[in-house]
Amino acid sequence: MNTKNAFSTASGFYQKGQYTRALETLNDLLNVDKSAKTYALLAKTLLKLGFKADAASAYELAGRQPPRRDDYLREALLLHSECGNDDQALAIGSLILPVAFKDPDVAFALACIFLSRQQKELLSGFKSVLVEGPELRHRLLAAKLLTDDLYDEGNRHIVATLFKNHADHAVFRILYLIFAREASDFAAVEKHMAPIKEALAQGNLEYVVPDNPFFHLHWCGDEAINKQAMYDTVPLPAGHAESRRKRPHTWGGKIRIGYLSADFWPEHATMKLMQRVLELHDRDRFEIFLFDHSDLASQNAQPFDHQKWGTTVDIRSLSNEAAAEAIRAHRIDILVDLKGHTKGSRAHILNYMPAPIQVAWLGFPGTTVNIDLDYIIGDHYVLPDDSKVHFYEKYCRLPECYQPNDPLNRPKPRPTTRAQHGLPEDAFVFASFNGNRKITPQMIDVWCNILKRSKNSVLWLLCSSPRAEANILSRLEARGINRKRIVFTTRIGYEDHIDRQQLADLGLDTFPVNGHTTTSEQLWGGLPVLTVKGTNFASRVSESLLNAIGLPELVAADIQAYEDLAVQFAEQPERIAEFKQILAANRSIKPLFDAERFTHHLETAFEMMAARARQGLAPDHIDVPALPARSEPFMQDDRNPAAIAAE
Repeated sequence: MNTKNAFSTASGFYQKGQYTRALETLNDLLNVDKSAKTYALLAKTLLKLGFKADAASAYELAGRQPPRRDDYLREALLLHSECGNDDQALAIGSLILPVAFKDPDVAFALACIFLSRQQKELLSGFKSVLVEGPELRHRLLAAKLLTDDLYDEGNRHIVATLFKNHADHAVFRILYLIFAREASDFAAVEKHMAPIKEALAQGNLEYVVPDNPFFHLHWCGDEAINKQAMYDTVPLPAGHAESRRKRPHTWGGKIRIGYLSADFWPEHATMKLMQRVLELHDRDRFEIFLFDHSDLASQNAQPFDHQKWGTTVDIRSLSNEAAAEAIRAHRIDILVDLKGHTKGSRAHILNYMPAPIQVAWLGFPGTTVNIDLDYIIGDHYVLPDDSKVHFYEKYCRLPECYQPNDPLNRPKPRPTTRAQHGLPEDAFVFASFNGNRKITPQMIDVWCNILKRSKNSVLWLLCSSPRAEANILSRLEARGINRKRIVFTTRIGYEDHIDRQQLADLGLDTFPVNGHTTTSEQLWGGLPVLTVKGTNFASRVSESLLNAIGLPELVAADIQAYEDLAVQFAEQPERIAEFKQILAANRSIKPLFDAERFTHHLETAFEMMAARARQGLAPDHIDVPALPARSEPFMQDDRNPAAIAAE
């Protein structure tokens, strides 16, 4: 056979659209000619005939012939990716990886595969090429690849670029606002929130549906709207939960509880709250498992004994489906997701039917969208009756407070002085230790009013960055507040943070996201916290905590009452002293820090859930009965309450 003539004949058939005849000629030619150009023409012909997977293989053979042709391998990779042949696409990607950092189509294909396999550590190099890609799909994926680090300048640059080029695109506007809130750029927030507010006023949810549910809470306190934020989630098929509950399951003598989290290390806020509960679980009635996908660097920073908490199962390297299989293999009766829509979550594992009972608790203060859950654990403050319509889960309400607290492992406040923290000795000190992303333009304006009306007072603020400090000062000074009345502070060691809180006179809570762990830490440290009655879970947390410590009078009816009460308390130092004495006395007798009492209520909740499931009953709202009130302190303080209040 004259290979040159045969190739010309095949090429001619291809050019005339006679693809079947071209394929027949090429099949004969390949018996004697396996050159790159022959395989490439075969690939083009197969593609015209609709055989994409075969075309991908032909392009790969063309590219692998020496000398290697990256352009053919590129086509093979893209076709393999389109056909779902991910392993083949990755194998080629390893050969032409430098191409991926210049070519947005290749970067897109590989990034999608890595995302689907939870290999997020391999994605960082693709963001910059995707953000400059010619197609919107490239740029949307670049946005999806952003890390959770809101201080990363690379992330900030990508978000600014995307918003500049697509100012009217909902996803990019939302992202830009997330970064603006983190930097307390109130001018940008107000300017770029205007179209969102206008759309919402007309009943248009185009800016809500693609919003990240966690960051959405920072600007919207309406739970009827909150439940519509669905970024990066897919609705479950009808009957999914019912099918899961009908799967065969063997119940043992003990209830097997699985906790799913990325936070199994002592310094994380979640473990600061619930470590003692894990230690106190009754091992005669419950078996405890920790399904762990924590960051190893954070986990290894401080040695601790996992076994005190439960049996640890490492699922870091497992796909969501494989992780669900591992959970089923441990015959878990009740799986408790501690993350919801928060940083590091793998709540999508619950959509692979890992357990007969699936529960949301503690991590996310609201309904968890498009995740297969039976119950959300709360209390009567954060989950009032008239909010049931806004939750996908059934309520499981604990009798006093949904938030656990650890009185044993949490340090007690030690003596310290205002001078050590740059605070004036003779001023009334308002304080906010909440993350500054929670400070809305409305909140900062209310604080301005409080300072104007409260003579000889200062505001002590925890702030994330110099950029945020500058933006906050700009807002305050524009409203007539001298910068000398603002004392900024940063994050410090945990024990030192517990110590310093008592130096303030009154904590000022934020809205629509309250302090959560932050508020209970302030109450533990002896600092009264003023909050406002909320409108959704995230804005009702401090009300729950204050009631559980015996200070309901610090819950203002509305934002104007919040302002008025702050001013009133600043003029009544004797009231502040009384509040601090109440905190010191109630810390050891009220439910908020009573870990044994809390654990009993939580375990009762689990038993009530299990009892329904054993009887074949569908989940329904549950209210856990309270233990009788304690007559004796559950812990002894080593200091006199009056001395604590005087510090």
